[in-house]
Order: sequence, then structure tokens, then C-alpha cells
Amino acid sequence: MKIGVPTEQFPGERRVALVPASIAPLKKAGFEVVIERGAGDSAGFPDATYKDKGAQAAASRAEVFAADVVLQVRAGDFDRMRAGQIVIGMADPLGSPETARATASRGVTAFALELIPRITRAQSMDVLSSMATIGGYKAVLLAANTLPRMFPLLTTAAGTITPAHVFIVGVGVAGLQAIATARKLGAVVEAYDVRPAVKEQVQSVGAKFVELPLETGQAEDKGGYAKAQDESFYQRQREMMARVVASNDVVITTAVVPGKKAPVLVTAAMVRSMAPGSVIVDLAAERGGNCELTRADEVVIENGVTILGPTNLPSTVPYHASQMYAKNITTFLLHLVKDGAVKLDATDEITRDTLIAQGGEVVNPKVRAALGLPELVPSP
Repeated sequence: MKIGVPTEQFPGERRVALVPASIAPLKKAGFEVVIERGAGDSAGFPDATYKDKGAQAAASRAEVFAADVVLQVRAGDFDRMRAGQIVIGMADPLGSPETARATASRGVTAFALELIPRITRAQSMDVLSSMATIGGYKAVLLAANTLPRMFPLLTTAAGTITPAHVFIVGVGVAGLQAIATARKLGAVVEAYDVRPAVKEQVQSVGAKFVELPLETGQAEDKGGYAKAQDESFYQRQREMMARVVASNDVVITTAVVPGKKAPVLVTAAMVRSMAPGSVIVDLAAERGGNCELTRADEVVIENGVTILGPTNLPSTVPYHASQMYAKNITTFLLHLVKDGAVKLDATDEITRDTLIAQGGEVVNPKVRAALGLPELVPSP
């Protein structure tokens, strides 16, 4: 079978689905790999490095999409897809379910890697965790670069410089990485999450866990993700968080519920209560933002407070983001391979949960619900 890796077409996307180190295990499994010319250039992987590992350079984009399996960072270019082809990538199937419909219309067998279940044997395929690690790290660097003060405590001949105070809202993978990075830079860090079970994780990376007296018994789903709450809960949460936000120099928000608009946790009034020069980095900007004033991919200044709303931080570190993503997608593809060919096992949780389109139909129950489609009736 032949694997095709096209150059990403999404504006500003610098990642590539496979890196040269990924070629060897795929060739060992019996695949040929075809890379579109220049596909890895933006990530720091020139064509020659792929050729050295045994990949072929495609003469055209059409040649890449003629492959049996197409690997992408962001699923797209639907007009080039064909019936029976396997397409694997990120497709935002719950936030933009029309992508799944467009893929299904071409008769493609499509997998969305955002739907990888959070189970032990799927950890090495978890693209959300990989990319969130980079997002949390880069968010702190953005904040440090924007804040008009230094992060660490310094005792100098010119006097003592007090450390910056950083507040992390949402302690998933991105939040934990943000805590660790801010601590390494010398900041005093505190964090809050609606899931009380993460308290020990917060403390283990050197931050103080902010406890709010709220009922959070149903705050976590079976996959470990935070569940959406009703508006009255978020209102009480905002009231209690206002004092904490006002006392910090940097606030980094990471609270996202898959497929839903991000909850507003930092209001305009809370922003105005912060000291001039303070910084907010909103990692939920792509979903509308956790801060009321966030605008995606824009810099907003309100009462001297700078609000950053980046939507694709992993692409700003394309070398390592591609390296991690390639490991995830390669492991996933090899999971589908049996006896030298891709064979889909409908009883396997990983395969079943990530499959979004097959045989001209959107088949994933969650995506069908997002599109308003009825449940599929299994064949006898």
C-alpha cells in the first residue's frame, strides 16, 4: 500500500504529518511513502532527509492524493479524495462536523485523531495531549515576552525584584505544562480546575491549587475531560475567581469542552480589575475564548491589560510539533494494520471511536448527532 503526505494548505500551518524518522517503521510494515515536494520545509525537514530514509518525492499533489492512505495534520482538499481511500488526520469533527460530511460525500474512509479515546493503550496516539503540551509551554513564553516585568525572584545590587504571579485556569495537559514552564521561569504559580481530582497533580509540579467552594461532583466525564456546566455554575465560579484574577500578573486559560463553545470564565470586569501591564493568554480562543474580551488571533488591550488569543500555537514550534504528531499518527496507522494491510476491526475501541466516515456515510454517533442525523441502524 502507498501512503501520501501532502503539504498542509491551512493558513499559517507549518506542521507536516510525517517526519523522516517515521518512514522506517512504515516501510517495515510494507508501505511505500510518497511526500509532496516541500511538505516538510516549514517544519525544518527538507526533501532530502525524507529521500535518505526511503520516501519518494511526488511530482505533483495529484500523485500524493492517488495514494491508498493519505496522512494529514488538518483534513482538507476533499475534491482530491476518492472512494475507498483512507484519510487520517485532525478534522475537528465535533466543532466542525461538516468536515465529516464533506469527507463522507467522497466515499472516503476517514479517521479523526481528536477522537482518540483516553485509554492506556492509546496514549501514544493521543494528538490532543501532544499538541496541548506544546500549547501550554508556548503560552507561558508568550506571556513572559509580553509582560513588562521578569518572572523570577532576583536579588541584585540594584535591589530585589519580586517574582511574577501566574494563575492557570484549567489543568489538563496544557495547563500542567504551563504550570511547569512558568515555575521553571521562576514565577509564583497557582491554578484552578473544576475537577478537584487534579489538586495533587497541580501540587506535584510546584503550584498552589486554588479551591473554590463549588459543587463539582459531575465535573469530569469517563474519559477524564471536564464536562460542560450550566450557566449558574459558571456565574458562581466567576464571582469567586474575581479576587484571584485581580491579584495575578498573568492569567492563562485553557478550559475547553470538546465540540462546544468555551465557557466564559474571565469577564471584562475581571480584566479591568487587573493591574496595568498584566497579560492574559487565552488558549480557548479558537472556541470563542475563556475571556469575554478575547478575539481569535488578535491582541486586545483593555485598561492596560493585554489579551492574547492564539489559535494554533503548536504550529509556531513546527519541528517538535511535527515530530510528536508523526509519532501519534504512525502509531495509529500501524494499529490498523493486520497482515500487511489496513483492516478495520469494528470491535476495537480505538478504531470504532475515531472512524467518522465510511461507505459514503458519516458513521460516528457523536458526529451524526452534531449534524442532526438519526442513529445508524446496524445491518443484520
